[in-house]
Amino acid sequence: MKELKILGSEEWCIFEELGIPAIKARVDSGAKTSSIQATNFKVFMKHAEEWVRFEVHPLQDNRSIALTCEARMVDRRTVKSSSGISEERFVIRTPVKLGAEKFEIELTLANRDTMEYRMLLGREALTERYLVNPAESCTQMDISDEELNRKYAAYQKKKTGLKIALLASNPQLYSNKRLMEAAQARGHEIVFLNVELAYMKLDANSPQIRYRGGNILNEFDAIIPRIKPSVTFYGCALIRQFDNLGVYCLNSAEAITQSRDKLFASQLFARHDIHIPITGFAKSPNDTKDLIKMVNGAPLIIKLLESTQGKGVVLAETNKAAESVINAFKSVQTNILVQEFIKEANGQDIRCFVVNGKVVASMQRQAEKGEFRANLHQGGKASIIKITAEERKLALKAARVLNLAVAGVDIIRSNRGPLLLEVNSSPGLEGIENATGKDIAGSMIMAIEKKLKFHAD
Repeated sequence: MKELKILGSEEWCIFEELGIPAIKARVDSGAKTSSIQATNFKVFMKHAEEWVRFEVHPLQDNRSIALTCEARMVDRRTVKSSSGISEERFVIRTPVKLGAEKFEIELTLANRDTMEYRMLLGREALTERYLVNPAESCTQMDISDEELNRKYAAYQKKKTGLKIALLASNPQLYSNKRLMEAAQARGHEIVFLNVELAYMKLDANSPQIRYRGGNILNEFDAIIPRIKPSVTFYGCALIRQFDNLGVYCLNSAEAITQSRDKLFASQLFARHDIHIPITGFAKSPNDTKDLIKMVNGAPLIIKLLESTQGKGVVLAETNKAAESVINAFKSVQTNILVQEFIKEANGQDIRCFVVNGKVVASMQRQAEKGEFRANLHQGGKASIIKITAEERKLALKAARVLNLAVAGVDIIRSNRGPLLLEVNSSPGLEGIENATGKDIAGSMIMAIEKKLKFHAD
């Protein structure tokens, strides 16, 4: 009997036929089949057989390198996700090199961009060859960072000369990491700037923006603003300063400010004949009863003007509860909007992602059982959806009215047609990229290229 080799919890794999120099796999004997990260599929015929062409991002936490691979397809399988969404996945067979051993395995092509590992090595590939010791790592072959860089040096994109700054607060957020990767993947230089560490010199002759004690930031071609609500005032002042220096800002300070002011935005939408749920706003507690009646009574929604991600949004089930909540907010001098509750939506809404006058992706968000807010930060589940022509038109018009080049437009389906809920000037990428499989970050970088009339090789 052949002696079994020991594998660790993670191992380096080489796929010579696919042109993948090295990819780190999580070894999981609990999973039956192996899978590899893959996107942008294209099925074609070759020698009277079905083949599939796909892209692989082989490096963990790095999408700047994309390898185009192709292989003969051996199967198509329907897989249901934890949220109940069915998805067709392609299956290929290809040789893998694991240390000194080389043998053929079956691979399911799946989008693993949100997973820690770009590949999963299942028990079908391990049977009769290996035993797994989870306490060990890379027993068959280890690859240093320096060696890995050498292996992928030929795939690094040449620098284009375009300089971009990402103006935000947390470099570890999914959206910010993705934008950095997407810019690097297209050969651009991009740096992360913490909003609160930048400061300005206001002067007619030599205006400046400085960073962390004196570094002058006057050489960027474009800024991607991802300003969190708590620093809107300061962040928008910086954006205006960049604009004064002739730097293109993907969303302007004025557009961001308008979108963050829910009352002003609602007034703009009403002026431009964009239908929203009936909304009320009042100052005096004496008007509370009529305010509730004006939006068709309870149940109704009460929103803080500065609320985000579903925080500061309350559902009042009865008129009495609504009065109590509204008067409580007014007693502490907090501005709120009162809005009719669209019962027929059943806890669902639609997020349309608009980039440069085009809806590049759409997803449906479903609230958790017992919850009325569909926001993903409140436990909502996302799935891909095909929007109607009317919904597309509404999303584009809403972004245009606020003059936003990039916008997350939230729409709700009602008995009287689609209604606009709100427009987000710094929409998150994680939920919509995972739900749709689309490279939204790449679309945002290409929007900058188009605006600057920059042509990547």
